[in-house]
Amino acid sequence: MTTEPTVPSVPTEPPLLEVRDLHVEFRTRDGVAHAVNGVSYTVSAAETLAVLGESGSGKSVTAQAIMGILDSPPGFVTQGEILFRGQDLLKMNAEDRRKVRGAKMAMIFQDALSSLNPVLSVGNQLAEMFIVHEGMSRKDAKSKAIELMDRVRIPAARDRVGDYPHQFSGGMRQRIMIAMALALEPDLIIADEPTTALDVTVQAQVMELLAELQREYSMGLILITHDLGVVADVADYIAVMYAGRIVETAPVHEIYRRPAHPYTKGLLASIPRLDQKGRELYAIKGLPPNLLHIPPGCAFNPRCPMAQAVCRADVPPLYEVSPTRASACHFWKEALDG
Repeated sequence: MTTEPTVPSVPTEPPLLEVRDLHVEFRTRDGVAHAVNGVSYTVSAAETLAVLGESGSGKSVTAQAIMGILDSPPGFVTQGEILFRGQDLLKMNAEDRRKVRGAKMAMIFQDALSSLNPVLSVGNQLAEMFIVHEGMSRKDAKSKAIELMDRVRIPAARDRVGDYPHQFSGGMRQRIMIAMALALEPDLIIADEPTTALDVTVQAQVMELLAELQREYSMGLILITHDLGVVADVADYIAVMYAGRIVETAPVHEIYRRPAHPYTKGLLASIPRLDQKGRELYAIKGLPPNLLHIPPGCAFNPRCPMAQAVCRADVPPLYEVSPTRASACHFWKEALDG
């Protein structure tokens, strides 16, 4: 009797980023605000994860915890792990964490004008990255700054490298923020509402540029937004957040085709459509919960048209809808069919 030879297992490379059961709270005079309540997700190289939800859902706080820029106090990570290439960032000392930030992961903030230093030229701000992290001379760093401005399609970059942030349009300032994030060719970029306050044409240009640069550099990208309309063509997966929890995750096209959570259905219905011209725009009733006093059970139950007694009593787990998606709704099957 012969036996088949055993094939040695090939170790799989860990995800670029893995967030596990992350909890973040803000300790205020009025009480403890539970901003992030058990968030878990992964991002692989060359993959785009879009994190969606209304203001106050915990999207940006999660990103700040990942980057290590959470204001503390009042913000504290109380539980969980943030693994970057298998290493827990929360267990690193401040110096090692700083080496990862900027060089290995970078963040694009939503308000470029307030994020850029108004008294330094954009060229100096870009060059500083190379001077501090790579020890370049000022002359070489300036050349790299011009090269980056060209890469993100700033017209006449060589002539404008000495200009100040206020001398650029909103769309051009956002391109400069993208250039700063790309400066050290990080493995992961977190883009926090990168198209806020931009008109739809410029939004499309910025999103197209981000997608192109991601493909070129094979970066992981976390795109934080409240607008499902801006992610349809660039995201691979979507995580929908509400009251500090992920309530639905799925590949992007499955979310658009058949959402499995009433909150996701509401967000989709709120997108303006050309075939509904003249009709009143749908809005989810009510307001997001006060994070100091999150409702018992499912946090969405006071606003949910499908809510029943169990929704007001029991917090729903993330039910497995399929091998690639999950929904934190007791009635996810009805949501899919509705």
